[in-house]
Amino acid sequence: MEFDGSKFQLAAPEPNPKRGGVLRYAITSRPPHFDVHQSGTINSLGCQGCMFDNLIRRDPRDSGKTIIPDLAHSWQIAPDGKTYTFFLREGVRFHDGAELTAEDVKATYDRIVRPPQGISIPRSTLFTAVSEINARDKHTIEFKLAEPRPANFMMSAFASGWNVIFRKKTLEDNGYNLRRVVNIPGTGPFRSVRRVENEIWVMERNPDYWNKGVPYLDGIEFYHALPFSPELGSALLSGRVDYARLLDPVTQRRVKQTPGMSGVDFYQSVIQATWVNAKKKPLDDPRVRRAMHLVLDKAVLVEVVKDVAPMMVGGFIYPFSEFATPPQELARRPGYQADPTAAMREARGLMAAAGQGRGIRGLDFVIRDVATFKLWAQAIQAMLQQALNVECRLRTVVESVWFDDVRSGNYDLAIGAVVSTLLDPSDYFNAWYKDGGSQNYSSWKDDRLEPLLPQIDREVDAAKRLALIRQAETIMEENPPLLPVAWEKINDGWYNYVKGHVPQDYFGIYDVVRMDTMWLDK
Repeated sequence: MEFDGSKFQLAAPEPNPKRGGVLRYAITSRPPHFDVHQSGTINSLGCQGCMFDNLIRRDPRDSGKTIIPDLAHSWQIAPDGKTYTFFLREGVRFHDGAELTAEDVKATYDRIVRPPQGISIPRSTLFTAVSEINARDKHTIEFKLAEPRPANFMMSAFASGWNVIFRKKTLEDNGYNLRRVVNIPGTGPFRSVRRVENEIWVMERNPDYWNKGVPYLDGIEFYHALPFSPELGSALLSGRVDYARLLDPVTQRRVKQTPGMSGVDFYQSVIQATWVNAKKKPLDDPRVRRAMHLVLDKAVLVEVVKDVAPMMVGGFIYPFSEFATPPQELARRPGYQADPTAAMREARGLMAAAGQGRGIRGLDFVIRDVATFKLWAQAIQAMLQQALNVECRLRTVVESVWFDDVRSGNYDLAIGAVVSTLLDPSDYFNAWYKDGGSQNYSSWKDDRLEPLLPQIDREVDAAKRLALIRQAETIMEENPPLLPVAWEKINDGWYNYVKGHVPQDYFGIYDVVRMDTMWLDK
C-alpha cells in the first residue's frame, strides 16, 4: 500500500554483465499503425516497447511476476483503496529533449481512461473505476477511484506493458492520434534510428537514459518474420539472428537439441477465435452461433496446427488460470467432448429451430494473413459445411485490414486473435464480451451478462466471485460471443550468449518488452 523506491536500481540478473554489441532479434513486426495505446498486437509493442517507459513496470528479472518502480519511484495507496498517488523521478527526458512532468502522465492516462472521439484503446476497460486524474505538482500524479478495486488489479493495470507514457505535446500536436507517427518520442532505453517496412527496425542506445545502469546493448536490430514461419526458424538456426520469438514447434525442437542454444515455451495472453457478426441475420440468432460453436472440434483444431504453433483447448476463460473450468470438467461439456455425436445432434436441432435447417450460403469469412489462421479457416470451413451445410467464402487479408474490417462490421465470420492485459476476468470480460467493449468485435450483447460484469468487478470474496464468473461462462456457452478455437503458447529460442532475460514464466509477451537488462556474453 506504500512503497519507497527512491533508492531502487535495476540491473541485469547476472553478475558482471558486459556492455556493447547489437542484439539481432527476429519477431513479427508489421504494425497496423504506430500508436501503441490503440494497438492490440505484438507487431507493435514487440519493437516499440523498448522506446518507452511506464509509470510502474513488471520486473524482467523474475519473468514479470513482481511490480517495481519505473518513471514513478514510489507510491501510496489510500487505506480506503480509492486514491493512488505516484511520485515521479526528476530529470527524466524524452528523446526529443523535453523534460517529463506529471502533466505528461496525466495527458497519457486521460487518453487511456477516456479516449477522445475516434480513438479506441483496448486497455481503457482496466480503468473504468478512475474518476479523477490530478497532477498535484510537477512530479506527483494522483488517481482517484469512484469505488475501490483490489490493489493488485489496479497496480497490475498501471504496470501493463501497453500503458507507456507519451509526451503531452506529442499528443496535442497530433490531435491525440499517433497512428501515423513512426518515431514517437519516448523516455525509454532505446530510440529509433531507421525503419524499413516488413524488413527491419533499427534502435540505438539512449545515451541520456535516466536509469544510468542500463541498457547494456549499443542497439537492437528487429528483423521482421511472420510468426511460426519456416523463415523465422531458419534465421535463428543459421545464426543470422541471435534471438527469435514465435518459433514453430519443429524449429523449437531443433533449438533444444542444438549445443549452445536454448528454447522455452510459455503461456500467452491471447485467445484464438472466430468472431461472428451478431448484427447480421441469421448470425444474430443465439441458436445459430451456439450450433457453430458446438460443431467446431477444438481438439482437432489444435492438432491441425501442432507443427506450426503450440496451442491448447479452452472455452471463454483462460484455461490455465485459477478461474477456468477444470479441463476434466470441460471435456464432459458438448462442444469439448472427444465424441462429437451429442454436440452434432444438438447443433442440427438448433439450426432447425432457428429456421436454418437447410444451411446458410455465402458467408464472408475474413482471415488474418498468418499460417495458423489460414490452416484453421480451411478446417472450420469444412466443419461448418459438413455438419451444418454452412458455406463460407474465405478472404485472407493483412492485419491492418483485418482489424479495420472487424471493427467496422465488414464481415460475417472473422478468424484472428485478441490480447488481454491481465489473467483476471475483470479485464478481458469487459473488453471482449461486454456490450460496447473495446474488443467485442462480434457486436454481441446478452442482457443477462451486463449486470453480472460489475458484480464480478466489485466482489472481493473469492468463492462468491468465482460463482459469478461461472454464471457468466454458462451464459456465453448458451449464447456465444465468439467461437473459441484455441489458446496460445509461445516458443522463444536464442543462442546462450544472449543474457539478461528470464522468459520461462511469462504470462504473455507484452509486459516485459523493454530489453534494458539484456546483454551479449561475446
